[in-house]
Amino acid sequence: MPLHLPNAAPADAAPANAVHGGPTREAIRDAARRIGPHVRRTPLLRLSGTDLGLPQDIVAKLELLQASGSFKPRGAFNRLLSQTLPAAGVVAASGGNHGAAVAFAAQRLGVPAEIFVPEITGAAKRARIEGYGARLVVGGAAYDEARQASEARAAATGALLVHAYDQDEVLAGQGTVALEWQEDAPDLTHVLVATGGGGLIGGMAAWYAGTGVQVVSVEPEACPTLATALREGRPVPAPVGGVAADSLGARQVGARMFAVAKDHVAAAVLVPDDAIRAAQRLLWDAARVVAEPGGATALAALLCGAWRAPAGARLGVLVCGGNCDPGSVAG
Repeated sequence: MPLHLPNAAPADAAPANAVHGGPTREAIRDAARRIGPHVRRTPLLRLSGTDLGLPQDIVAKLELLQASGSFKPRGAFNRLLSQTLPAAGVVAASGGNHGAAVAFAAQRLGVPAEIFVPEITGAAKRARIEGYGARLVVGGAAYDEARQASEARAAATGALLVHAYDQDEVLAGQGTVALEWQEDAPDLTHVLVATGGGGLIGGMAAWYAGTGVQVVSVEPEACPTLATALREGRPVPAPVGGVAADSLGARQVGARMFAVAKDHVAAAVLVPDDAIRAAQRLLWDAARVVAEPGGATALAALLCGAWRAPAGARLGVLVCGGNCDPGSVAG
């Protein structure tokens, strides 16, 4: 069942200039200008409900076509371009997509990168990180262990730490997804977004706050990070597992995003792994889009009924990543 939040912005509220604890709209606009030369403006794909077996059409934003295969370069570039880069370069921890993005950004900006990944990170994501010239270090069984190892390494070397989701510049960079989406599809009433550590939905909710667009969080049942935090009233550790753990398997959401989400995420829903796999297959069958499990998670909420659109809703669904073996989807 969805967790509905009583403080979600009313439809007639004026656009917010600032969101408590999150990036301002001006910070997101600044991020868009800063990163514009380095990232892609990703396309929209309008899919009919008939083709999807759903009662409504959707407007999918294809962030899996972003450089490095996910939305992550937006936050990575904004962090790197907002700082003086040390000779030691940059360090990050990641289940895969953030690491690839940081490695890509560091390569483009001419600085070394060291990326810590957990053992669960798949071969395709490891290869992409190394392909961008970064040094890859396997740092524990799960993301949180890799994060701790990366923080220790940054402290020891003086490298710039690029957090996957809990830094101001990262949230503002990810918020540019919403800025673009609103410009290109201004008629949407609801957007569905997969949540892991929360940098993406935190930045997007900060942009959409007060506009009348309702932001819905979708998480795997096996990684209920935001749903757990909302139930407890604060970020707390949650289980990590399932098919999307390499991209959505943060142990707990960031404090910065939670300050936004508690007031500006309209609902938080959980979906089973079989619905995520079904969403992957449907994206392939209906649109020849190869999404990784995390990238298909938002659509899974519609397929399994975890979230049902109200009458008259105009839906956006974010396809946020595509770093997987295509044979695992299309075979």
